[in-house]
Amino acid sequence: DLIVHVRDITHPETTLQKATVLSVLRNLNLPSHLLDSMIEVHNKVDLIERYKPAEENALAVSALHGHGLEELKQEIEKKILTATGKKILTVNINLEGPQLSWLYKEATVQEVDVMPEEGTARVKVIIGNSAFGRYRNLFPS
Repeated sequence: DLIVHVRDITHPETTLQKATVLSVLRNLNLPSHLLDSMIEVHNKVDLIERYKPAEENALAVSALHGHGLEELKQEIEKKILTATGKKILTVNINLEGPQLSWLYKEATVQEVDVMPEEGTARVKVIIGNSAFGRYRNLFPS
């Protein structure tokens, strides 16, 4: 669904390495949307003072120090959701009903925030459009 190209930006041949990787990917005859949506990651930016990527859409990270990893995670999540046609939703459910069990079977449950005094929970899920449509039909409230 997604290609993430991680480059050692401190390597003296990093530009040549990028060209080589892109050439190999093109020769694999991958779908064009995969190449168009590829995430370019410049790693080891902690070794270059005040590093700014020359490429417009590149993300600067330092895996060693954790710099930029949250932004990378968000970008990966955004592109994967777009590529798969899914979305992240938070739904309120009644814990006495079958909703939570249904969501665990039909979606990817990320978080469950239980409010025991109310007998409800806020559930954060990754779900496709058709599954969400079925959910709304089964549990209209």
